[in-house]
Amino acid sequence: MKKVNFLLILFVFCSLQFAKAQNTVYKVLKTISLEGDMGWDYLLADDATHRLYVSHGNMVQVVDLKTEKLVGSIPGTIGVHGIAIAKEFNKGFITAGRLDSVIVFDLVTLQTTAKIKTDKNPDAVLYDPFSKRIFTFNGRGSSVTAIDAKTNEVVGTMPVPGKPEAAVSDGKGKIFANIEDKSTIIKFDAKTLKIEAEWPLAPGKEPSGLGFDQKTNRLFSACGESKTIVVVDAVSGKVVTSLPMGDGCDGLVYIKEDQNALASCGEGVLTVVHQANPKEYSVIQTLPTRKSARTITYSEAEKKVYMSSADVTIENNHRKATPGSFQIVVVGK
Repeated sequence: MKKVNFLLILFVFCSLQFAKAQNTVYKVLKTISLEGDMGWDYLLADDATHRLYVSHGNMVQVVDLKTEKLVGSIPGTIGVHGIAIAKEFNKGFITAGRLDSVIVFDLVTLQTTAKIKTDKNPDAVLYDPFSKRIFTFNGRGSSVTAIDAKTNEVVGTMPVPGKPEAAVSDGKGKIFANIEDKSTIIKFDAKTLKIEAEWPLAPGKEPSGLGFDQKTNRLFSACGESKTIVVVDAVSGKVVTSLPMGDGCDGLVYIKEDQNALASCGEGVLTVVHQANPKEYSVIQTLPTRKSARTITYSEAEKKVYMSSADVTIENNHRKATPGSFQIVVVGK
C-alpha cells in the first residue's frame, strides 16, 4: 500500500511538472508587416496605451497592439535607437544618435514637443520612476545623461568606463548598465549620478541586452561575443552562472510571471532561460524565429513578445534591408 501511494504521488508530481513545462513553451504566433526598408534598433511596448513603438530608419512607427495596425509615426529621429515612456508626464523620449539628442513627443498626439541635447551618440534610453528621470546611454560619449522628465532639463552627465548599452532600474534608486567594450556591469545612483560598483561579467563578453528580476535581485546580461546569458547577483555583483544562447543577440527581457529570461538572437532563435530559484537556471527552449530578429520587448498586458526583423543583405560592407520585408515577429504561448 505504501508503495502504491509513493508511485501515485510520484506520477502526480511528474504530471504537474510536465504541465508546468508545457505552459512555459513559447511559439511564433504571427508577424506584423510595416512599411520601410531602412535599419532598426530598439522597440518598446507600452501597456498603458497598448501601443508598440518601433524604431525604424529615421522615425518611430507606432502600432496599436489591439488591432495590430499602424496608427502613426514620429519622424525626424535621425539615427534612432531607443524609446522610453514617462506616462505620468504624458511624454515619450527617443534617442536620435546622429543628432546627439533626445526627441520628446506627446503620447496622445505623437507630436514632437522638444529636442534635448545629450552627449555623443545616445543609444539605449531608460525612464526611472523612482527619480523621475530619463537616462540616455551615450555610445561614443562613454557617458550617461540624466534628464528631468517633467521639465526636460539636463541635470547631469556622468562619465562611464566604456561604451554603455542596455540598462535597468531596481525601482529603488539604483541603475544597472552593461558596459559593452569592457564586459562589465556598472551600478550607479539615479539621483547622485555616482558609480557605486563595476562588476566583471566573465566568462561573458560584449554584453548588450539586460534584464532584471526584482524579486530575486538577479540581473540577466546577454553577452553577444561569448554567446552566453550571464546571471549576476545584483547585491554582491557575483556571477551566479552563465548559460549558452544563440548568436547575434542584442536584446533580452525578463518575464516575471514565467520566471524566464528571453534573449533575441539575430541568427534567428529565441533562447529561453528558466529561473527555478535564485541559484538554479536552465535553458528550456531554443525557439526558431526569424533571421535578424535581434531586438525585443515584452508586453505584460498582451502577454506577448515582439521582435523587429527584415531580410538583410550585405552590400559594400553595409547591411541593407530588402524592401517590403520589415516585420515584427510576435511570440506568445
